[in-house]
Amino acid sequence: MAIQRIRTSSGDLNAVNLAGIFGEDLARLPWVHRILLENIARKTPHLESAAAQNLRDWLKNGTSNAEIAFHPSRVLMHDTTCVPALVDIAAMRDAIAEAGGDPAGLTPVLPVDVSVDHSVGVDRYGMADALDFNMHREMERNSERYRLMKWATTVLPGVRVHPPGTGIMHTINLEQLATVIQIEEQNGEKWATPDTLIGTDSHTPMINGIGVLAWGVGGLEAESVFFGLPVTIRLPDVVGVRLTGKLPPGVLSTDLALEVTHVLRRHGISGEFVEFFGPGVSTLRAGDRAVVANMAPEYGASTGYFPIDEQTVAYLRQTGRASLHCTLVEEVARAMGLWFDAKTEPRYTRVIAIDLATVGPTLAGPRRPQDKLSLNAAASALQTAAGRQFEPVTNGIPDGAIAIAAVTSCTNTSDQRLLAAAGLVARKASALGLRPPHWVKTSLAPGSPSAELFLRRSGLLEELEAVGFGIVGNGCTTCIGNSGPLQPDMAKAVANGTIATALLSGNRNFPGRVHPSLQFGFLASPPHVVALALLGKICDDPMDRPVAETADGKTVYLRDLLPADEEIEAVVRDYSRPDDFAAAFHRAAANRAWAELDAPASSKFPWDASSTYIRRPPFAAATTPSRLGRYKAHPLLVLGDDMTTDHISPAGQISAQSLAGRYLTGAGNPPEDLNVYAARRGNWEAMIRGLFDNKTAANLLIDGRPALSTIHAPTLEEGALFDVAERYRKEERSVVIMAGERYGAGSSRDWAAKGVALLGARAVIAKSFERIHRTNLIGMGVLPIILPADGPFSVGISDVIEIEADQVTPRGKIPLTLIDASGVRQAIYAQAAVETDQELEILNHGGMIPLILRHHLDNVR
Repeated sequence: MAIQRIRTSSGDLNAVNLAGIFGEDLARLPWVHRILLENIARKTPHLESAAAQNLRDWLKNGTSNAEIAFHPSRVLMHDTTCVPALVDIAAMRDAIAEAGGDPAGLTPVLPVDVSVDHSVGVDRYGMADALDFNMHREMERNSERYRLMKWATTVLPGVRVHPPGTGIMHTINLEQLATVIQIEEQNGEKWATPDTLIGTDSHTPMINGIGVLAWGVGGLEAESVFFGLPVTIRLPDVVGVRLTGKLPPGVLSTDLALEVTHVLRRHGISGEFVEFFGPGVSTLRAGDRAVVANMAPEYGASTGYFPIDEQTVAYLRQTGRASLHCTLVEEVARAMGLWFDAKTEPRYTRVIAIDLATVGPTLAGPRRPQDKLSLNAAASALQTAAGRQFEPVTNGIPDGAIAIAAVTSCTNTSDQRLLAAAGLVARKASALGLRPPHWVKTSLAPGSPSAELFLRRSGLLEELEAVGFGIVGNGCTTCIGNSGPLQPDMAKAVANGTIATALLSGNRNFPGRVHPSLQFGFLASPPHVVALALLGKICDDPMDRPVAETADGKTVYLRDLLPADEEIEAVVRDYSRPDDFAAAFHRAAANRAWAELDAPASSKFPWDASSTYIRRPPFAAATTPSRLGRYKAHPLLVLGDDMTTDHISPAGQISAQSLAGRYLTGAGNPPEDLNVYAARRGNWEAMIRGLFDNKTAANLLIDGRPALSTIHAPTLEEGALFDVAERYRKEERSVVIMAGERYGAGSSRDWAAKGVALLGARAVIAKSFERIHRTNLIGMGVLPIILPADGPFSVGISDVIEIEADQVTPRGKIPLTLIDASGVRQAIYAQAAVETDQELEILNHGGMIPLILRHHLDNVR
């Protein structure tokens, strides 16, 4: 390994000598590739020369099929991905014990941080006690799951859980966990290394905004990393986004993030690493960059990376990092060639240009984050999506009504400038006596508890509370569907056909995601959420609407409530304190209810046979057979384009009338409080019954009716999806799922893959897959197959698909033959959506968990 000695303010440190490995061509490498090269050289030095040669080949072609093994420094999870992983680990420990091994030997080999942020809901809002009430209900509902998490902290070394109230995982990562450059001790010597991680949430790339390389993976892939396996990927294509110019006055980072999402989706980004470069990068603060990086999964990328520079170091200082460490980051990044240079133009797979000066105030919706709109176009877009024009309403709740207005999500509440802008709108509205109409459910859920200190010190929290935007929780809340019940009048209006929408400063607006009764949603910056909530509806030319009249008779328009950049800067400058971040975090971490929660301490988790939250899953076994092979299969479901993990994996409140609800009430749970599906992810029996519990998940096998139902082809009998799948299983008939473009977009929910596997699917055949879900399918032993783009392959109720998947290779051809009811055969070549030999090994072993178990048992024998 090529080593250099770096003299720093913290002492002399060893580091990988990237220039020594790569020579003058290092400046041509994207910054993400430099970090990957450092990781390979340090973690697998015997592969250093091969990696360098693969990267030189990449420089020639801008692409490569070479595999690399990445060893992240740490893992980041949240409670609803952590619980299924811990259930898997508990079950694997049982399997090891049953095979005669020591269950305590299965422990993580690197640090794992868990944020409890996905469970708090907006049960109460607009009241002084809303925050305390919602946190109390969170602990009340989820104590059984939280005991499992506390068990993990007692028996799994390196697992650290950050209790409810400490904030959203990505904000915690930005403010507390990320080091950018860290010091490690190896063989008695100190090394300077880049901070890297993977996270079980698709928005993990938010940390790319301060120069930390990270991306989202499924829970199954994270489990493999826990126990020492690397993340094996194809050497990534890197799309360079060249930023020029400067954002105009009044344009915020949210507007830029929605613009980037729109542009990159239009250019067909799908799984590539994205890296931002050019002179425009230097005009963006770290807070701006983090917002753009957070949206990486929305623009189809694995990362949205901004290299380390002065803005990175400034952010570390602003959030209270030690001065000596901030100096270290700059010294090491410069010495290693990881420091950003705006004049450098590395070699990229392709380049997309964005002029920051052309970005304007923006919304996205009403169904997808990439559908950018001007504020004036939102009403028309909503009517088009609803399939009718707004009807005049003289009394009551109008069409276009905003049912939920939420300043929420790590995406747009981690930057104090965005919170200040929202607070300044509230200050001006409050002074005029303005409030949203009664039907609008309002809430503020910051990603960090430090937000309360900042907003209270500036006087803006009182103003936000005055217009209904009091703090309801320090967690994801509305952004991930924990929005709670609608205002009663609003709920009745929606049930009676009123066109209504959500409006949130989040990152996703898929139908039914924010609330199961709302099929529409708009993404907006925090100040626009507050301003438009005052109107109570989506309408034409909203900023030109008069909202009040001053004492001297002057008309005030909605646009007059928006703050100038100078006003925002003044608030941040005068009221932000570096000490707030650590102080607020540690105060929130001293959660008394969490501390008093009892938890088992045995090496094996004591399962409760009566539990409806935590149950040992059937797939955690070392003897799971491979699903590969040559076989004929019935289509269990045929789905269209944009079938997201929100459609597949159940989310939101569990209805007592649903199949999952009937299972839970039958087990003794009260029908009025079945909790949300996210809280039941540790119970496979509840989750499998809730698959595709989304009104807009259409099954084309049954003429587009909801995918909760399907048809049993041999008898042509229609039934619940779960029941039909069970019938096929008992008959020992193979089944597959068919889909269109972008199958599995959205969140990293591993239950979208676990559930499909438990339904018996041996393969999912689609026109294209989103990256994280593709790897989750492989992690469950389900083969993802890509249909050719130029060939029709229409599947009917009685058709059978013959699949030749007995000789699978990465990106290799898969012969498919469609056989219709009369015996007519249509043959095509599809492609295995398998990227690496390690993925193929997982499939051959029947999934990631069997592979981990077999490796562990082989090593201890």
